Amino acid sequence: MAIFLGVDTGGTYTDAVILDDGTNRILGKAKALTSRHDLAVGIGQAVDAAIAAAGVTAGDVALVSLSTTLATNALVEGQGARVALVFIGFDDSDLGRGGLTEALKGDPVVRLPGGHTHAGTEVAPLDLDLLELMVREIGNEVSGFAVAAQFATRNPAHEIAARDLIRRVTGRPVTCSHELSANLNGPKRALTAVLNARLIGMIDRLVAACERHLVQVGIDAPLMVVRGDGALISAAMVRERPIETILSGPAASIVGARWLTGAQDALVSDIGGTTTDVALLRDGLPEIDPQGARVGGFRTMVEAVAMRTTGLGGDSEVHLVTEGLTGGLRLGPRRLMPVSLLAVEHGPMVHAALDRWLSSDAVGEMDGRFVVPMSGQRGGLGARDLAVLDRITQPMPMAQALTSRLEVAALERLVARGLVMLSGVTPSDAAHVLGRLDSWDRQAAEKALRLMARRRTGAGERFATGPEGLAQAVVDQLTRQTVDCLLEAAFGEDPAFDSESPEMLARHILARRGLDRHRGVVQTDLRLGVPVIGLGASAPSYYGAVGERLGCDMILPEHAGVANAIGAVAGQVSQRATGLVSSPAEGRYVAHLAAGLESFASVEAALAAVEAAVVTEASDRARQAGAVDLRVTVDRAVKEVEIEGRTMFIEAKVTATASGRPRIARSA
Repeated sequence: MAIFLGVDTGGTYTDAVILDDGTNRILGKAKALTSRHDLAVGIGQAVDAAIAAAGVTAGDVALVSLSTTLATNALVEGQGARVALVFIGFDDSDLGRGGLTEALKGDPVVRLPGGHTHAGTEVAPLDLDLLELMVREIGNEVSGFAVAAQFATRNPAHEIAARDLIRRVTGRPVTCSHELSANLNGPKRALTAVLNARLIGMIDRLVAACERHLVQVGIDAPLMVVRGDGALISAAMVRERPIETILSGPAASIVGARWLTGAQDALVSDIGGTTTDVALLRDGLPEIDPQGARVGGFRTMVEAVAMRTTGLGGDSEVHLVTEGLTGGLRLGPRRLMPVSLLAVEHGPMVHAALDRWLSSDAVGEMDGRFVVPMSGQRGGLGARDLAVLDRITQPMPMAQALTSRLEVAALERLVARGLVMLSGVTPSDAAHVLGRLDSWDRQAAEKALRLMARRRTGAGERFATGPEGLAQAVVDQLTRQTVDCLLEAAFGEDPAFDSESPEMLARHILARRGLDRHRGVVQTDLRLGVPVIGLGASAPSYYGAVGERLGCDMILPEHAGVANAIGAVAGQVSQRATGLVSSPAEGRYVAHLAAGLESFASVEAALAAVEAAVVTEASDRARQAGAVDLRVTVDRAVKEVEIEGRTMFIEAKVTATASGRPRIARSA
């Protein structure tokens, strides 16, 4: 019998599950609130409760695997640490490509001449003295560096030299673009490296928190982390490449959905506190996105499940739409701390503020909003931002933290950096008012929604007559937006609609009338052709109405609330390495190897050299990632053209994939 422990750290809850690998039985499970100030607290509470529920000891655990949505949430919400980009061999126009400028958000850029050609030869020397001077100037203002050089996938020498210098001078973590992707698109590689650098501190804190508690309770077992494609990776490796954990939680949820239901074809929809993640399960396997994971508006070069991630969850911000006469609601994409949750630990302050606001008929602009301090790196903040941050020493009403409207923008910047969190009305509060949830302070939720209901539409009417009416409207809006998410995914996965925008189709008047089962001169019907597997602790509260609207079977598994934690220990370890053979001249074939370029007289000799190199690299990386009993497959993609009856070699990509089961503790 091998006992596995799966842990999933989400924006609101941390889940833990104990699985008997021999019988595929769940022996125990537990939930705890994710503790942002110290992630080890929530992890420890969930792990300890799951072990107790399973009736096993810490020494019985042979493998621990961790999945998380923290990286996904940070990108969706536009949060993360301040970083610097070292941009080698590119010009200013390249910063505008691939969403790179938006991803940088004003963070510093060090642009240097250098880089290589398509063939891997040096364009210009790299000025390391200038790089050192510029890095010393900004080293204390950033938490890490991203390095991207032109054609680094053909020759990474300049990225490696820059990385070694930055580490020596600053001691900060450095991400090189060639380590994350073998593709040629330089700005997109740079974007991926920037996002990776921005996430390093967050994921390092998560892994360290988990390791700390495992040591504390006496669990001596390998710690793995779920990658965005559902495969497992060692904790040591993920610290260097945290970008690979974007869509970690969603990927684990798909693996968990398959394990829980045995379904072959279905849409899997996982609602968390921050996001709703939708993916297609086809023939029992998740689809992999060949273009790279797209999260928070950014298309990365990270291979991951084909997932549509939307900023819609139980803790999404509730916006009142005041344009027009009737008004309306919109949810997300930002996550707030529910008022009912804030009141669990800070009840006297929350209730006093709510009672004060309710005592007046007029509703102030900041009424119903609170600010909560978070930990993080303060480098690069302006004087106004620091002044606001220094006032937020504990949770408090938003207006108390600001001295003028000019400071609202500063507060928003602090929220974007993850240094402050806002608290306000969310669907979770609405669910408490309606009696669908009873985890937190229902009275605080009722007061917060009563206050929001007093706000006025464009016609001067109140949005609702009381908290119950507004709560139902919020839940109905969650249903509508969830239906949109599922329809977008369905249209996007159906080849009959390849030429159309899934977003446009999901909101088209014919789709709306089809869902309404319109009967008139024209009769329309629209329903999903596959079932939906609803996952997440709150799925039973919301997804019944979603299934009715879409006219499909809604599968809500017994352990849907811990599907991510289950998927975390049900995966395999897999690592991939890619190499290239190019032909700069007829009869000359160049193998692009980690040690440098090597020329061969025949294409077969060059291919054999690259294949041997990538097989070794993939196997070594798989072992480093914690795999045993390796299986290695090799794929050659050769590009050739016919010219006047002769076949001319262009280039070839050789990919080796090494997979195996995760190493478990010997004592188990």
